[in-house]
Amino acid sequence: MAISDPIADMLTRIRNAAKAKFNSVDVPGSTLKIELAKILKNEGYIRNYKFLKDGKQGILRLYLKYGTGQSNVIYGLKRISKPSRRVYVKCKEIKPVFNGMGIAILSTSKGVMTDKKARHLNAGGEILCHGWSRGGVVMIFKKLI
Repeated sequence: MAISDPIADMLTRIRNAAKAKFNSVDVPGSTLKIELAKILKNEGYIRNYKFLKDGKQGILRLYLKYGTGQSNVIYGLKRISKPSRRVYVKCKEIKPVFNGMGIAILSTSKGVMTDKKARHLNAGGEILCHGWSRGGVVMIFKKLI
């Protein structure tokens, strides 16, 4: 079965596996998904990732990360730009996610990167997704109270 939006499928698999408290989740591999996994690992949303060759397109295995008491580190992953509606932004238009507590992942002419790095390199592009962790959301609500 062909998947019309492989990035949304990857994010949904990660969300579902995190809710079910799985240690890892397998996703059909691609170079864009490997770049997304690299960013999620560097930002602390997943423990690690591994690309497994299977004679076809390969499998990307993501090892999920949990906090104390098996609480999810990933609180939310949201697909922004979709195949039906692409969302492009200039460097000056990139807004922080949850006042900087979350990340936006962009596909730019300089590669796939976070919103902070894109602002630093003065690069705009397509916003692929937003991600935020439980700690970031809790800190925002504490600031409001």
